[in-house]
Amino acid sequence: MISQNMKEWCVLIVDDEPDNVGVAQKVLSYNGAAVRVARNGIEGLAALDDFKPTFILLDLSMPEMDGWEMIRKVKAKQELAQIPVIALTAHAMSGDKERVLEAGFNGYIAKPFRINTFLEEIQSVLRSS
Repeated sequence: MISQNMKEWCVLIVDDEPDNVGVAQKVLSYNGAAVRVARNGIEGLAALDDFKPTFILLDLSMPEMDGWEMIRKVKAKQELAQIPVIALTAHAMSGDKERVLEAGFNGYIAKPFRINTFLEEIQSVLRSS
């Protein structure tokens, strides 16, 4: 079930893979969310200077600054630390989810994600954050 509050979502997607970004952006935009995209952690941090998202979808493996470093920097800034950050990653081996959550991520969605459950997975993370 899709919640009406998605129309109030502002989402920052930080991922260097255009296909992954495109699918996530289309699903979120179609459901009314405002979406901004960054290709790496450096761009993601810069976007946060003038864009305050409801949550961040953050890839772990990117050039220039990966998601591990970006989340450390986000959580270290008092004005950003409360923004939920969801790992959207191909790191799907045993123990990866636990490592992601221990690093401070609020949630974990493995790629390739399922379009039919993507929004429900996000809502589940946001409810528990």
